[in-house]
Amino acid sequence: MAIRVNLDRVLLDRRMSLTELAQRVGITLANLSILKTGKARAVRFSTLDALCRELDCQPADILVYEPDEDQNDVKAAAE
Repeated sequence: MAIRVNLDRVLLDRRMSLTELAQRVGITLANLSILKTGKARAVRFSTLDALCRELDCQPADILVYEPDEDQNDVKAAAE
């Protein structure tokens, strides 16, 4: 997937544990772990809003778009 989750880096910068963030945001540790590992298929705006509020960051600090090599190959072949 072309979306990478940088939650580990942001947590490290804030010196906050995943457990503490889960409690502050009000979501389960399991769901937060799924997001952190990049296994989540979607994230609600309300969850993203709460994460940014508690981490004092922007959505782009947590989520980064990096095109897959396969996507670049398909795009190049189409040209």
